[in-house]
Amino acid sequence: MDLSSLQHRRILLGVSGGIAAYKACELTRRLRQAGAEVRVTLTANAARFVTPLTFQALSGHPVRAELWDETAEMGMGHLELARWAQRIVIAPASADVVAKLAHGFADDLLTTLCLASDAPLAIAPAMNHRMWRHAATQANIETLRARGAAILGPDDGALAEGESGPGRLMEPEDLALALAQLENAARTGGKLAGLHVVVDAGPTYEDIDPVRFLGNRSSGRMGFAVAQAALDAGARVTLVAGPVHLPAPQGAERIDVRSAREMRDAVLAAVADADIFIAAAAVADWRAETASAHKLKKGRGPETLALAQNPDILAEVAALDRKPFVVGFAAETEDLERNAREKLARKKLDLVAANEVGADRGIDTQDNALHLYWNGGEQALARAPKRELAGRLIERIAALHASQRGNR
Repeated sequence: MDLSSLQHRRILLGVSGGIAAYKACELTRRLRQAGAEVRVTLTANAARFVTPLTFQALSGHPVRAELWDETAEMGMGHLELARWAQRIVIAPASADVVAKLAHGFADDLLTTLCLASDAPLAIAPAMNHRMWRHAATQANIETLRARGAAILGPDDGALAEGESGPGRLMEPEDLALALAQLENAARTGGKLAGLHVVVDAGPTYEDIDPVRFLGNRSSGRMGFAVAQAALDAGARVTLVAGPVHLPAPQGAERIDVRSAREMRDAVLAAVADADIFIAAAAVADWRAETASAHKLKKGRGPETLALAQNPDILAEVAALDRKPFVVGFAAETEDLERNAREKLARKKLDLVAANEVGADRGIDTQDNALHLYWNGGEQALARAPKRELAGRLIERIAALHASQRGNR
């Protein structure tokens, strides 16, 4: 876990009320270990779950909880803290705090600090899954996101009240990593900052019967690496993942699907407000015309399997009236350039990332090599680990997207 970008950063950690407040103690410790300077402010409700003394011991600084501090500069300690912070992080962020921030309330120290500071804001929500899904909460989150706040999580899992669902605070180590990624994006210029990037990844499985399917060997590693690289470049990322066994990059919104038609529906919904679509998935071209509800017994199954064509997700996105910048992948076993350029033109793409596949190349491997083609240019990316390769691909996408926007 690379947390080096947190070193010497001044982070103001706001803790709001909720049982997940205990995780903020470990987050404080991890941020300090990474070299960050941390100051903590608690809401009145947070102090019911964790004590100021705990955070004082972990942060090495007195904890602020009251709006008015007679010992602070001119009695305006909140302004002093607001100027000090290089980033404000609220973890956990309750539904109440999210609502107050969205509507510009400043009735306690934490919300006042957020209004009085120019520091970037990161919000890690934690609440009951019904509260998280409520239309009011979702509208508030979108308002904050539109203003530039980074929304970290929440995770989906067991909740304190014995229920399960989205609303669980991200784990401290994951929060620390997500914050490091935000800092890294800021330091590198955030080439995709403010942009929404949708990535599809992995294979699709097309059911024949309850135990058999048509599929392929795609591991999803390249698509997941691309999603991570887009996050590192400052983008908001939606990852539409086929059936793979990979952890989603922290900070990405992950949507799991199985079939090509499910992937199509998820992608079309996600790209409605997307700036860039990167189609790294190995989508099945065909599916069984009719999937059996029962296992097909040996000797009693069909002698031939009738197939139906799946939707062409990439071409469909490229044909939208509000078309994002569209990147396709071309996995080829021969005539790499000819096939890639033909795909670029036929599907009206902005960029094609082509790679040769076979034995130990491309699919289900730890590394890869790509050749990029776009109208008027090309670039060879030598064989490298997929994470490194994804970073170089995102650099090219960012440059071409910026150029395209500048020419409009």
